[in-house]
Amino acid sequence: MSPANNSTHNPWPATASRVVFILDARNRFEQQLLERWITEHEGAPEQSSPDTEQDDGHGARESVRLVLKLGDDRKGIDVSSLRTGLALPDDTMVAPLRVAWTPPLEAINSGPRLQDLLFGDPRRPSPRRARKIARREPERLHLVSGEPDSLGNLRARYEGKYGQSSSEAPDSFGVFVARQAAVVLDIAERRLQGSRYKVPRYVAESLRANRSYNEALKELAAEQGTTRAALLKEASAYMKEMISIPNTFWLDVYARFNKFCLGLGYEDRIVYDPAAIEEMRRIVRDHPAMLLWTHKTYLDGMVVPKVLYDNDFPMPHMFGGANINFAGIGFLVHRAGGIFIKRSFGDNTLYKLTLRHYIGYLMEKRFPMNWSFEGTRSRMGKLMPPRYGLLKYVLEACHATGARDIHIIPITISYDLIRDVEEYATEQTGRGKGAESLRWFIGYVRSLARPMGKVYMDIGKPVVLPQAPAPDDSLALSKIAFEVAVEANRVTPITFPSLVTMSLLGAAPKALTETEVVEELDALLAWAEQRQLRISEDFDRSYAEHMDGLLGIMLNEGIVTRYDEGPEVVYGIALEQHPVASYYRNTIIHFFINKAIIELALVKGTEADSGDPAQMFWAEVDELRDLFKFEFFYAPTTQFHQEIRDELERYNPQWESLIARGPGGFTQLLLGMTPLVAHVSLLTYAEAYSVVSDLLARLPPDASLDRQTCINQALKLGRQLYLQRRISSESSIGKLLFSNGFQMLEHRQLTSGDGPELSRKRQALARQLRDIKRRLEVIRAIGLTGRDRFKESQE
Repeated sequence: MSPANNSTHNPWPATASRVVFILDARNRFEQQLLERWITEHEGAPEQSSPDTEQDDGHGARESVRLVLKLGDDRKGIDVSSLRTGLALPDDTMVAPLRVAWTPPLEAINSGPRLQDLLFGDPRRPSPRRARKIARREPERLHLVSGEPDSLGNLRARYEGKYGQSSSEAPDSFGVFVARQAAVVLDIAERRLQGSRYKVPRYVAESLRANRSYNEALKELAAEQGTTRAALLKEASAYMKEMISIPNTFWLDVYARFNKFCLGLGYEDRIVYDPAAIEEMRRIVRDHPAMLLWTHKTYLDGMVVPKVLYDNDFPMPHMFGGANINFAGIGFLVHRAGGIFIKRSFGDNTLYKLTLRHYIGYLMEKRFPMNWSFEGTRSRMGKLMPPRYGLLKYVLEACHATGARDIHIIPITISYDLIRDVEEYATEQTGRGKGAESLRWFIGYVRSLARPMGKVYMDIGKPVVLPQAPAPDDSLALSKIAFEVAVEANRVTPITFPSLVTMSLLGAAPKALTETEVVEELDALLAWAEQRQLRISEDFDRSYAEHMDGLLGIMLNEGIVTRYDEGPEVVYGIALEQHPVASYYRNTIIHFFINKAIIELALVKGTEADSGDPAQMFWAEVDELRDLFKFEFFYAPTTQFHQEIRDELERYNPQWESLIARGPGGFTQLLLGMTPLVAHVSLLTYAEAYSVVSDLLARLPPDASLDRQTCINQALKLGRQLYLQRRISSESSIGKLLFSNGFQMLEHRQLTSGDGPELSRKRQALARQLRDIKRRLEVIRAIGLTGRDRFKESQE
């Protein structure tokens, strides 16, 4: 139906002599409007297609008018009035009709207003308001007809889906027809209201009637010695808790709320590629899809919905933990597509079964789901290891429903600055995180009211699965998650704050003049451009002309310091701000890890006096890759080695012959690898690992070490070593760093056992990490010396 504001469209199905009209009317006034519409066209000639002859008469047509209320998904549908109409012959057409109301123009432009919260959704007016609107603003009243279908087709679809005759289960068939009527009416109304309001209807009803779900309940009932009805009653409570109940009004409220929160500190326009949004729209329309985003702050869950809402994208369902299902926010998010699930339900088979079928229903109906695949906010800026739980349940649901061509779309959300980073730095020192509550959230929102720059949303290439892996295939699951993480890293944009913190941390503890900052940024940016890395489309390449303005927010936040009372203005990062600055540097650190590994291996080669130089180089490359494998995502070994070769080739096509020459060749390669990045990329991790390795080396040979003890003791030892300046900054002291360091120790089987061999291995690892720290200092010195030599040559 065309969304014209009149009743000229004929609601009678073409060539139908007998029609059952289902009137989705919320009140008597809407019913009168629909009945008048039917009556006005009752004697009109039948509509016809171009391939059929036009009836030149007013053929007698029969109709049955049945009133249903299909607006509230949470209530069961009373189908008693349908029984007579659904007993008619198969050629009877079923035509659903509805009155749709659009908001006034000012409400469309502004979003929900206070008066809408007080007086109700303008799309669902009360009878009194509806009469007033019809009289004063008739352009807001629309008569909508859903796609009609014959009773014969409806019976065949019902019997094929549920495996029982419609005549044997008239009430069940009536519910099926009512749900189909709601669906086709929603489709017709979306042409009027917008695609962003595409929401699932009568989900719980559909699940309870689903054949495979009921068969699974029967099997579970037999296993547990109970009845299907008892399990279904318990499952209904789970459904009420987990199933999202979105509607147009609360989607609008949530969109305005997201805009308000993000607008407190960030620029209005989120930076994204409109063409990528349109490609994602196509994917979601045609395939089962998941949108998996990186997680750095509580605001991430607002960015994706806002961008999609602004682009009239069908609403994605968002998984959330029970920790944010508190008063106010839980109410809103639940009505805007949020699915709250228990944090732990490993032993609750019925809960898992219900969740799996709910997910399967959404995937089958092409309702995309989105969540953070890291599972928690990244406290260090770089990508966290993926959590498999939700991905496993979603893929299990896809496997159970036989879904094909499943598209997993990685989305990277980035920010110039993040309010949460101060909290992360505190958490990493050992202080606990406060519990979420409404009071906490109000305080959090208030804290956002300070300039923090821009927000960026980048969409990666989908990871496409021809079909879901078997539920017990844990290796396939981990490979899928790894591919998503690698693609998310690939499309993470290089922004000005990330690049300038990398530059200033690389020079620390020295400050840089404005000219030196520009030189460093030019070198890093040129390196990134040569490798076609993702650079934000909003990256201001004229930074040399207005450095103060670009650094202004970082100066105001105290991340960057500026001294202008000497002959030259200099910039630096204070030692106490290293943990915060490191966070922003870490958002792009993955781009530089391969080069950092090369630099460290080259330094070792300059000091080697025997053996095969090439063999030594590749052995060191592989050892460094293994040492830091719990921090970064690498390509598979063969591809990783090719990436190393490609990087060396860019610097010197004769690199292999230079390496074969030994120390002199290594030195020549190293001095040509401007800019040097190993010290700014890996020093934090090498220092943190050296803390845990020193801690382990101090233990008696037969002593064991567990994770929590390691973290607690490393926090104390790390603080001591920092005060002694044996580690360079507080950014190397943190729970996550020490936890990953322990994982490295455990992987090398050094945390438990006894005997002199174990003690020797522990001591050897401690020496190895001290040597890596020393080599990083050599690289830092070369970098600084190179800058000073360049300055001298200009003078």
